[in-house]
Amino acid sequence: MIKNIGSYLALSLTICFLLFGSIYMNKSVKEKNYTSPRYASNDVDHGEVVQDNLFPVHEPQVPYSPTLGKSLIGFKEALGFKESGGDYFTVNTFGYLGKYQFGKETLKLIGIHNPVHFLSNPELQEKAFIANAERNKWILRKDIKRFSGKVLNGTKITESGILAAAHLAGPGNVKKYLRSYGANGFKDAYGTSISYYIKKFSGYDTSKIKPNRKAKVKHSA
Repeated sequence: MIKNIGSYLALSLTICFLLFGSIYMNKSVKEKNYTSPRYASNDVDHGEVVQDNLFPVHEPQVPYSPTLGKSLIGFKEALGFKESGGDYFTVNTFGYLGKYQFGKETLKLIGIHNPVHFLSNPELQEKAFIANAERNKWILRKDIKRFSGKVLNGTKITESGILAAAHLAGPGNVKKYLRSYGANGFKDAYGTSISYYIKKFSGYDTSKIKPNRKAKVKHSA
């Protein structure tokens, strides 16, 4: 009888050990397979950095979903996901901030002078995106009218593609690209080109973005 009880105890301990080991191994594999959302959607074949260990990585606050379609919200979320994985609180190796990867000088143009406050405030970042797009649309209004529907370097030009490219490279570089009929290109520090953004963000409805020369962000200090 005592021998049988000892056998049952040994068997029970073995089963518990195996179950614990299985759970631990599964957890370890999941943790090791974790990928930063910052550049999770980016195409590494054009030279972008996949991971930067100098800065903390956070989960995306508003994950991009293709179900948003070609709406303005879809445009914003797709661009934000491409820029940062949708992470409001990230800073890249060149000091660009937040979900949409704004530079400090661009922020000053739209009335934001406190980058620390900007980085900690998702609502302010969303307002900044709209204000910057309105300013870029005013600067590029003639080029949008002139080139929309034309084909450059095999890509149909649309307003949303132009605005996305202006977010990447600045409206001045987009003007040069369009007015040279695609001959005068631009790539950012990670190798992403104007033509790539024009194609990737083509066909979204950005009609609600109104051109505004003096677009500024109204925010509390």
